[in-house]
Amino acid sequence: MVMQLVMEVRAMATTMTAAEFKARCLEIMDRVAETGEPVIVTKRGRPVAQLAPIRAKPTTLRGFLKGGVKIRGDAIAPLGLPWDVERA
Repeated sequence: MVMQLVMEVRAMATTMTAAEFKARCLEIMDRVAETGEPVIVTKRGRPVAQLAPIRAKPTTLRGFLKGGVKIRGDAIAPLGLPWDVERA
């Protein structure tokens, strides 16, 4: 049995022009804060900036991956491979 760890991938970022961002800046900032979805701002078709939410850092490492990792299969079952402790 092989254990697989799968990390969830967040939604892709929205892309908009600098002019559109300038006109709706506060609205876009509120949406990014609520949804967590980043926004990429382009100028003449090239990405120049990204607006992303600030995530609070955990005070400890315990539980920092909660909800981000899924274990598929039985993580503690024997692998079925031969194992001899006495063998050198």
